Amino acid sequence: MPQRERIPSSWTVDAAGQDSTKPSVHLRCNDATLPFEFNFEAVRPNVFRTTFTSATHPLPPRPSVPRAETKLDGAEPKVTSTDKGTKIQIGDVIANVDYAGETPLLSVGFDGQPPILQDLDNRSYAVNGDGVAHYTQYNRKTFHVGLGEKAAPMDLSGRRFQISATDSFGYDAHRTDPLYKNIPLLINATPQGCVAMFSTSHTRGEYSIGSEMDGMWGFYKVYRQDFGGLEEYIITGKTLKEVVRTYADLAGYPLLVPRWAFGYLSGGMKYSMLDDPPAGEALIELAHKMKEHDIPCSAYQMSSGYTVAEQEPKNRHVFTWNRHRFPDPEDWIKEFHKLGMRCIANVKPYLVSSHPEYQKLKDAGGLFLDPHTKEPAVTKLWSAGGGERANGGHIDFTSEAGYNWWYNGIKKLAEEGIDCMWNDNNEYTIPDDEWECALNVSKDVLEVPEGLEKRPQVGLWGRSLHTELNGKASHDALLAVNPDSRPFVLTRSATAGTMRYACSSWSGDNTTSWDSMRGSTALGLNAGLSLMQCYGHDIGGFEGPQPDPELLLRWVQLGIYSPRFAINCFKTGEDNSIGDVIEPWMHPSITHLVRKTIKRRYALIPYIYSLSLESHQTASPPQRWIGWGYESDPEVWKLLDGEKQYWLGDSMLVGGVFEAGASKVKFYLPKASDDDEGYLNLNAPYQYLEAGQWVDLDVEWHGAGIPVLGKVGRAVAVGRDVQVLSPGEKENVANLPLDDYRGVEIFPPQKASRDGKWHETTWYEDDGTSASTKNKISSYTVAYSATESEIKVKFCKDESSGFEAPWKSLVVILPFGDLRKVVSEDKEVVDLGLSAEGQCSSFKSSNSPTPNIKLPIVLCAIVPLVYACNGPREVGSNPNCLGGTYTDCAADKQALCTLECFNQPPGQCTTGCTTRAQQECQRDCMAINNCDDCIEHLLIMGEAESAALEACSQPGDSYYCNCG
Repeated sequence: MPQRERIPSSWTVDAAGQDSTKPSVHLRCNDATLPFEFNFEAVRPNVFRTTFTSATHPLPPRPSVPRAETKLDGAEPKVTSTDKGTKIQIGDVIANVDYAGETPLLSVGFDGQPPILQDLDNRSYAVNGDGVAHYTQYNRKTFHVGLGEKAAPMDLSGRRFQISATDSFGYDAHRTDPLYKNIPLLINATPQGCVAMFSTSHTRGEYSIGSEMDGMWGFYKVYRQDFGGLEEYIITGKTLKEVVRTYADLAGYPLLVPRWAFGYLSGGMKYSMLDDPPAGEALIELAHKMKEHDIPCSAYQMSSGYTVAEQEPKNRHVFTWNRHRFPDPEDWIKEFHKLGMRCIANVKPYLVSSHPEYQKLKDAGGLFLDPHTKEPAVTKLWSAGGGERANGGHIDFTSEAGYNWWYNGIKKLAEEGIDCMWNDNNEYTIPDDEWECALNVSKDVLEVPEGLEKRPQVGLWGRSLHTELNGKASHDALLAVNPDSRPFVLTRSATAGTMRYACSSWSGDNTTSWDSMRGSTALGLNAGLSLMQCYGHDIGGFEGPQPDPELLLRWVQLGIYSPRFAINCFKTGEDNSIGDVIEPWMHPSITHLVRKTIKRRYALIPYIYSLSLESHQTASPPQRWIGWGYESDPEVWKLLDGEKQYWLGDSMLVGGVFEAGASKVKFYLPKASDDDEGYLNLNAPYQYLEAGQWVDLDVEWHGAGIPVLGKVGRAVAVGRDVQVLSPGEKENVANLPLDDYRGVEIFPPQKASRDGKWHETTWYEDDGTSASTKNKISSYTVAYSATESEIKVKFCKDESSGFEAPWKSLVVILPFGDLRKVVSEDKEVVDLGLSAEGQCSSFKSSNSPTPNIKLPIVLCAIVPLVYACNGPREVGSNPNCLGGTYTDCAADKQALCTLECFNQPPGQCTTGCTTRAQQECQRDCMAINNCDDCIEHLLIMGEAESAALEACSQPGDSYYCNCG
């Protein structure tokens, strides 16, 4: 990018705009060749706005967030002005604007602390050709995060990034830049507090965060904006949580997401590209295979193969159907729905010239204008197989013709039954800043500032403005078809404003490698800070080689602890028009472990969905940096890569395993205070661990899995481990079970709670479907206090919103090995044990509700605890599993020998058990489909090959399978 930098100097206070009693500063440059204005004002108690503009460099014509009105909420700013500068103090936030030197110098921080943000002396605000630049000092000790979606590690310090978006197919998670998002939000985080800088421009630019230095200027940060003047919000907060919530006050809170979208989302370009069998039949078969393998699945991401023309040239034509692959789309969608699968349809905001409506849209002015030819602009676009391209044009969403054409196309797909619009390839990688926008769409879509109708260049308005309006058109069209339901728009590219219309995004076309999986966590953490909070990754890798069994299982194990859980890929192969696909059962030796992991995801949906509702209300991301809430622990300020561990909400600390063959990992346990009661390892050996230390954790890939720890004093709401019907769904064409079971896994102190402390966790629920204007959110709180012999439990609910949960009992689930008695002061506790299915959901309670207590509390044990007649015993404590004689037990108790017996040495678990108990021990094996699957399973469990073959060939009640 050419550098044509000039620094306006010699500034004076603009007397006409200045009021010494108001928290604002208005300056005017005395250089007639650079007639710029500088304005700084408080718009919230912890938010300031800076503008640096001129007639040639106007404010962003369509800012990505609405211009904030001044609302100080009763705060009384203290303003002190001299002829050299102005100091504004609001509470403990202090902003200084020094205008005694050549350039305005801004510093922002907290009372009694050094400033966190400081402008660079004599170079703070510069003109750079058609755009501007803002220079600030670089502090090497600051943790720099945000910018939407940037390559790992999480800490952006010392690097340079393009503020732009592109189609980053097969990117390197640690090196590629740019990726898919254009969100110029940079947060400067320190143990003393945080200050964020956010530009509202849609134009392209760059952020250099200490990657540049100069002997005269030293190390610095600089935001360079390609076009227009600067509008920048400065957001302060003591923590990341405060800053992110305030940013949401400006940009908009994350949208509601349909509850079903937190289940497993299948995908793969191959299926929709098939002609023999036709794609529709192949997808119906895929849905049946999910059921055959007992793997719950909530939706399928249908790639654009359904739009490929039947005749040459077989290009992708958005809003058309290939009638060979899908003879009757509406009937096919209905059949797909009956199998429990929603359909997420891929749509791309461009038309190649072979599209049947290309000429019509071109003539109507729905495409960009090329000023050099005075014709609709033409560029190369992805058209058919991998890497194939054809001439065509992007839709101009500032044109009435283009916007309405897209809006009507989305409406038609929704009327046909499509559940979600997948706005893909919407980075607007057009080649020329001089291309022109029509700017004639209705004012409720885009209001053109006076005079700027004469400056239609896409460089000034920003390519990513069209990404945002693409999201708005899809969102509004869905709402028009189903006004009572929350619209579901999935977007690959995004601006700050896009997420007011799209409720979900992901990290795009990643690759298959251990490094890619490791880097994905850092991408997700920065995305969450940038308000993309229903976010995830293509598990197993979109492009690259097929994952081997260990990598696939590790990625699935990690993926279930992210807000969005999807397996989708292309996988370049011999037939580049189809590609290969990742299927959960592709490696028979791990199918049972993949199944178990995905079912755990479904069991966790009440917790993960509650985090999504919390995100919608407070802007706290479900996935959080390890120091979120633990800023006082100095060790977390050394853990800035964001790759190896993170918080999922406040209750679960999650880590990954990122190298083949690893059996142990080092893991840090952050400490909030001296009263911190530590952590509970939710995997074997299930130990309690003190906070504030590094520990080695067992992570055998076919055993303990990845590190997952529960925070002592917290709880996790759980439900059925299958897809359920959301309470708000009016039809149940798939005959899904009701969401009528709710458990809560509690993590009490190992001994007594300190000072009799009560530990409390609140989660949120709603009907899972209603539009935001009609939605009702209720809250549920479990509290407990522990002694060495018992755990006291309280439960309360707040359904004053009007939403009443379909479950009517709460199951309290204790950690593995915890034998303490559960008691309650205001509820009768029913000792449940385990059902034959191994889930604490089937029980009857005879107690009548008291007037103010409507739910019984039911005690059970978390897998793999089991119950004999006289209480729980640990699995594997001796060869009899139950740790004692139980021949006098009832038959149903004997049947509960173990739920995890396949993890025990062959033969141990069923020793002494009845036939029914032995059969119960086979429940995971029963889902194995063939002898090869069975044999591979035994080999993983340590059997010799000959013994495995013999065991898998025995008739009758053999321990693992009957392959005879």
